Amino acid sequence: MRGKKQKEPAGMNPGEIFAALELLEQERGIPKEAMLEKVIKAITTAYQRDHKDVEEENIVVEADEEHKELRMFIRKTVVDEEDYVDPFNEMSLEEAKALSARYEIGDVVNIPVDKMEFGRIAAGNGKQVIIQGLREAERGKVYDEFNSKQHEILTGVVTRIDPRNGAASLRIGTGAETTEALLLAGEQVPGEPLEEGMHIKVYVVDVRHSTRGPQVLISRTHPGLVKRLFELEVPEIFDGSVEVRSIAREAGSRTKMAVWSREENVDPIGACVGPRGQRVAAIVDELRGEKIDIIKYSEDPAEFIAAALAPADVVDVRMAEEGVKACRCVVPDDQLSLAIGKEGQNARLAARLTGYKIDIKPQSYQPEEDGEPFPAESPEVLEDGGAPEGEEAPEASEE
Repeated sequence: MRGKKQKEPAGMNPGEIFAALELLEQERGIPKEAMLEKVIKAITTAYQRDHKDVEEENIVVEADEEHKELRMFIRKTVVDEEDYVDPFNEMSLEEAKALSARYEIGDVVNIPVDKMEFGRIAAGNGKQVIIQGLREAERGKVYDEFNSKQHEILTGVVTRIDPRNGAASLRIGTGAETTEALLLAGEQVPGEPLEEGMHIKVYVVDVRHSTRGPQVLISRTHPGLVKRLFELEVPEIFDGSVEVRSIAREAGSRTKMAVWSREENVDPIGACVGPRGQRVAAIVDELRGEKIDIIKYSEDPAEFIAAALAPADVVDVRMAEEGVKACRCVVPDDQLSLAIGKEGQNARLAARLTGYKIDIKPQSYQPEEDGEPFPAESPEVLEDGGAPEGEEAPEASEE
């Protein structure tokens, strides 16, 4: 009487595993060989977990890609009866001879693992590796999608606001290439209200790998946001005829941006302002009323610094000795507070924009009376208008 056919284990049989690996390679570009190695490693680890006495190096999984089969063996070394102490990794000479007369002491014998037990381990762990591979492929695809958009502007939808720390979760991307991004409280514009369901533009600062998938770091305060908004709004910046040379920003309050053009017939400031101020007005609206000063860049530091202190007029700019990025600006007495700005903001932004430490004095000031020295050199200013990491941006002195 024939025995009943044993039930196949739940999961994926070897044929299905090979078919799934081929599909992953064709549709997702994941190398089949690499995934097969992961499957074999997972099966080996699972078996060793259930059979702790068997040395892992003695567990062998063979893959027959031609016939789409997987087989598992336990390697046992043939030893003399007197030395036979480890039945899990060794085999006595008598047992070996019972299998084949050709075996001698020191030979290695491959003992097939029970088919049903191996099928159970292969089915469950093979399926797990395939599912993990699919997840990694999806994460990799999303990572590549957003990594290519670093330093760009994306529109996100606010999905949740954490009442404890004020951080906002945003869903960014379209279709299958969507991911969650976190807009930390420190990257939000002070006083800007955010509500669930709101669509906002964010600047992609960085994209990183994490255990939960791609981590997209976004910001509403980064100076790059202003630059990208102008690139979208001003054709002359997009095509390169007008360049943004430097930006200094205090998000939610004021931004100074220096622009320049190689072409004599192109007015860089006029191009950014637009007809009847429409272009800059659109950006101000997007930034919820943030003031924007557009300044013409100059290769002459004194001329550039004088322009950066607008709206104040500058009577004279006295540069420090060569190699020291510092200067003293003389302004009319009645414009001293205008040059410094509220809480020093105008002078502070001008210093960040130009990269120079700026000392502002009224026209009535006589430096030879006390021989006051120039201020110390400020830290180098980055292209995006901020001070280098770990350094404070230069402050302008006040009278």
